[in-house]
Amino acid sequence: MNFIIRKATEEDFPEILDLVKGLAIFQNSLERVTNTVEQMLEEKYLFNCFIAENEHKEIVGIASYSFIYYTWVGKSLYLDDLYVKDSYRGQKIGSELLKKIFEVAKTENCKRVRWQVSDWNTSAIGFYKKCGAEIDEECCNCDFDAKAIQVFNL
Repeated sequence: MNFIIRKATEEDFPEILDLVKGLAIFQNSLERVTNTVEQMLEEKYLFNCFIAENEHKEIVGIASYSFIYYTWVGKSLYLDDLYVKDSYRGQKIGSELLKKIFEVAKTENCKRVRWQVSDWNTSAIGFYKKCGAEIDEECCNCDFDAKAIQVFNL
């Protein structure tokens, strides 16, 4: 299959959000996706994404990221989602998207690239280990959703 990797544009947001929902379904967490295309447009200055597009101009994979500052190492790139539609896996699309992420990290002089993977996603863990990633099994996520942020009180 022929595909291209390119930077996402605002016109891609609806399809990107559909893929994000596809990822959430894969992770049995669709109810946790609260983002909308309208919100993506409002917050577009924070959103960076590469897309993999097939010969029919269909988006078949995404790699979304943002920059973050980690006090231990400095400027870093956080890979939020790396997702390829199931029917397009095994065609090196994920590898090519990941290569783009690392090109950006090098260009931007990032000191770390970080992302998360579910501990049950053994195929992804295997892929990341094959790429050379260190899998940290000690850290746990701490999250507050928008409602919890509003009612936070110590």
